[in-house]
Amino acid sequence: MLIFFVLLYLVLNVLLGLWAARRVHNTSDFMLAGRALPLPMATAVVFATWFGSETILGASAEVAEEGLIGMVEDPLGAALCLVLVGLFFARKLYRMNLLTFGDFYRVKFGRSAEIIASFCLVISYFGWVAAQMVALGISFNLLLGTTLVQGILIGSFLVVLYTYFGGMWSVSVTDYLQTIMIILGLIIVTWWVMREKPFSEITATLPADFYRITPKTGTSFSGWLNYLALWMTIGLGSIPQQDVFQRVMSSKSEKVAVWASLLAAFLYLTVALLPLVLALYAKVLHPQLAGTDAQMLVPHLILGSSPMFIQVLFFGALISAIISTASGAILAPASILSENLLRPFFKDITDQKLLALSRGSVLIVSVISLGFALSRNNIHELVSESSALSLVSLLVPLVAGIFLKKASATAAILSMVLGMGTWLFCRLSGTEVEPMWYGLLGSTAGYVLGGLLSKGPVTEPEVHF
Repeated sequence: MLIFFVLLYLVLNVLLGLWAARRVHNTSDFMLAGRALPLPMATAVVFATWFGSETILGASAEVAEEGLIGMVEDPLGAALCLVLVGLFFARKLYRMNLLTFGDFYRVKFGRSAEIIASFCLVISYFGWVAAQMVALGISFNLLLGTTLVQGILIGSFLVVLYTYFGGMWSVSVTDYLQTIMIILGLIIVTWWVMREKPFSEITATLPADFYRITPKTGTSFSGWLNYLALWMTIGLGSIPQQDVFQRVMSSKSEKVAVWASLLAAFLYLTVALLPLVLALYAKVLHPQLAGTDAQMLVPHLILGSSPMFIQVLFFGALISAIISTASGAILAPASILSENLLRPFFKDITDQKLLALSRGSVLIVSVISLGFALSRNNIHELVSESSALSLVSLLVPLVAGIFLKKASATAAILSMVLGMGTWLFCRLSGTEVEPMWYGLLGSTAGYVLGGLLSKGPVTEPEVHF
């Protein structure tokens, strides 16, 4: 019965996505849903940006193993990112009327900077998309009895199908429905599980160290830096990301864009606490699950101690969350690939051909990400790596381009190259301090040095409407 309802839900999701694809007539519709989303739908779309496998499976496992400090990166860091985007970036970026984040770097810093930034953006998504594919594979492995590889292939095909045809319109319409399913499903499931024992009795069994959300007393300076890096990974690293930009910029006005970001941050922070609570109940009430993969704590809890109705709600919410995140995650780098990296090779390309190119890019991104998913299966690691790359290469030029009166192309290019190079070197050499700190320092130094080396007037904003 559970399998029947899950399959029915998947079919309805795909059909809804294909129905929404009827509204796609040009690349603006495909990439930004025609910039027409009202506040409720825009909020749901932004909320669904990351509320997927990382939150329900990855973050809950971290909290169960590490305590409250395990929620710093996600959901706290993710909520921080959306607050910062809403307060400082959404309004300014919306007014520029851009299709992609790559366009921002071209407008501010020129074509060379656009190429480098777009390359960084595209490759930063492969791990993120792969994490969602792995999560779908885990879900189907549990529910349908498939192997992990078969589950990954089935889930990836379904997501790619409606993303290919409908782009941002399909993402938006399905995200709206899926967000309702996620919130209602998790609330009811959590209420049901908490009936077994009051939450106060659960928390009373946890060690005092479990509630620590900061490093232990006496932690070294490098330890504090590594702790702050947890906040920065998604909190700052996801600000210059195409999926956040794409979802916020799909709003029908700059006011909606700002409020959608802030409301989504509130939703993300509150709703994301529910799977963390479920993980605690699984850890305390069912210690026999401790020997399983930590990512599977919550799913095994629901399968082993809940009636069919609750299982349908939970796995409906889980699959909703993963699919909504995966579809946007695939569309984001595909948009960059087609608009900023491939389009310049086609002179006088028509909008319809560009639309076809965008859809082809969806397939390219999906195939590469699938390779990552089949070779690795740790969701948390895949997500962390993807966010760190954009932090060390793209954040500094973004902040400079928005808040400084003059923008230096040389500075932006040096910032991106030096930031990424430093981060890669430190990551490979194995430093005591989180390598993203060195990458961020390298990126900042590169921008300052590039500004000093720049000669003559620097580039001024060229906003194209």
